[in-house]
Amino acid sequence: MNSLSSNAALAIAIVLEVTGTTALQLSEQLTKLAPSLVMAVCYIGSLYFMSLSLKTIPIGIAYAIWSGLGIVLITAIGYVKFRQSLDAPGLIGIALIVAGVVVANLFSKSVVH
Repeated sequence: MNSLSSNAALAIAIVLEVTGTTALQLSEQLTKLAPSLVMAVCYIGSLYFMSLSLKTIPIGIAYAIWSGLGIVLITAIGYVKFRQSLDAPGLIGIALIVAGVVVANLFSKSVVH
């Protein structure tokens, strides 16, 4: 698997994880069957695609990107779809997560480009 394929697999893993987390919220603590099933399928798919990305991306970097972008995307979905907002410290924390992912990707020699 080349780095482009690994990056694509990681992107799919992130989208599936964010979709699964959105379905988790919609499942109302796993009491609604359809969103609960979507959540389970998405989480399994996410882990599968994450495993594919690890063929060329170091696990620490892949996990940082997966979790960091997942946090940002699910926060945006929470704001837009579920009308959840963050205070200033929450937003600063998320900005620091984004900064960490950017620094790791731009400056780490471990990242396959």
